[in-house]
Amino acid sequence: MKIIDKYILKRYLTTFSVMLLLFVPIGIVIDVSEKVNKMIENKVPFSKIAAYYLDFTIYFANLLFPIFLFLSVIWFTSKLANNTEVIAVLSSGISFTRFLRPFIIGATIVSFVSLFAGFFLVPKASEGFWNFRYNYLIGNGREVVRDDSDVFRQISPDEYIYVSNFNINSNMAFNFTYEKFLDHKLDYKITANRIRWNPKDSTYILYGYSKRKVGELSDVIENRDKVVRKFPFDLEDLTPTIYVAETLSFGEINKFIEKETKRGNSNINVYLVVLYKKYSIPVSAFILTIIAVAVSSMKRRGGMGVNLAIGIFLAFSFVFFDKIFGVLAEKSAISPLIAVWIPNFVFGILAIILLRNAKR
Repeated sequence: MKIIDKYILKRYLTTFSVMLLLFVPIGIVIDVSEKVNKMIENKVPFSKIAAYYLDFTIYFANLLFPIFLFLSVIWFTSKLANNTEVIAVLSSGISFTRFLRPFIIGATIVSFVSLFAGFFLVPKASEGFWNFRYNYLIGNGREVVRDDSDVFRQISPDEYIYVSNFNINSNMAFNFTYEKFLDHKLDYKITANRIRWNPKDSTYILYGYSKRKVGELSDVIENRDKVVRKFPFDLEDLTPTIYVAETLSFGEINKFIEKETKRGNSNINVYLVVLYKKYSIPVSAFILTIIAVAVSSMKRRGGMGVNLAIGIFLAFSFVFFDKIFGVLAEKSAISPLIAVWIPNFVFGILAIILLRNAKR
């Protein structure tokens, strides 16, 4: 690696790190100013607050990673251009593609760090971040974050359950239905007005119990006021937290999505978006780096201000596209894989166009 590569790579990583160190504390200060009254009101222990803001730092840095990276590259490349260092490098016979090499090396390092963090650090931080917010800052606690209305689950290839609503505090569900199929035909059906989980022996208590066994000539119906029995599902299967996918590591999230797909979970697209973003965000580091270098490597009449204005516009446009298509994937029929990668595809084309213009 030549001196110029080491110089640019050092500036790349240093500026990105400084950008994180500058903006993360600002985010913490803003969050504290908004939440301090609620924390005091709920008498949150200092240890919990400290742990929350450690998780907040990781969560916030990962959330705004594309903006931080893009602005840092715009910033230091514009300084190189204003000091005529870029002109000096290109005048020495180095091609623009060769000049871009240390930037790509830097993007590779940042991408690997982002990929590792996305699969192993961010899930744990996300769990702490959301648990704190829902336990101490939002509503009454855990039941707020669960999809606990009109819950339908396929718990095995031939077993289905349904409850109209579920209360995690009392471990009680209402209007319960369990259907068992045999050779694609309904074998029997169990209904109950209420069903309550008993954690002592991992059983369920059914109130207003009714079982209908389907026969060839006639059905057999059994009614009881109260029945205790076991089912092949637990409370987390019945009503997982809405943000559960964000809290799972690499192996866990793949197993979870596979299990929930078999069960016919209606939120499967939400989980797939979380998974695909773990891959798409690191790739965006290369795209945004190329765009930033192409935009800011030329010395402009307006100086760094023009480059930063362009950079801020493009960075927030990328985040806007990312959020819009993420929501579309979760709420519509569009494929989550396609929706998550559309921003990278669009801005990848933009990167190629800007790079060709910059070479000229």
